[in-house]
Amino acid sequence: MIIVSACLAGIDCKYNGGNNADDRIIELVSKGQAIPVCPEQLGGCPTPRLKTEIAGGSGADVLDSKCSVVREDGRDMTEEFIKGAQEVLKIAKLLNVKKAILKSKSPSCGYGKVYDGTFSGRLIDGNGVTSELLLRNDIEVISEKH
Repeated sequence: MIIVSACLAGIDCKYNGGNNADDRIIELVSKGQAIPVCPEQLGGCPTPRLKTEIAGGSGADVLDSKCSVVREDGRDMTEEFIKGAQEVLKIAKLLNVKKAILKSKSPSCGYGKVYDGTFSGRLIDGNGVTSELLLRNDIEVISEKH
């Protein structure tokens, strides 16, 4: 059993109300091999919602209280993103999940690269908040690009 970003499973939970449907992920979910989760919704964010990015660092920095997750209108969303990551970790531990396939570039799910916090489309090295928390708990994370 693996965890996957719900948007990749075709669930309309993206910030804009849409999804990032990926046929491979949909097939895993339909066969009962994957559990779709949306950390942002689990953290209390509505759908649709304003864009968010990690300002001044990566998910590791957010978890270490060195920077924040901010909405494009400037509102601090750090608490919601950490709560969502913790909820995903609870699900993973409950089901003994050892692997996750998460949406690339996302401030929650991104693995390897995330947006830089300027809402300009620029990427920096690092992981989203949920990806980083899963990695810190020995759960393998890859993006849908792999």
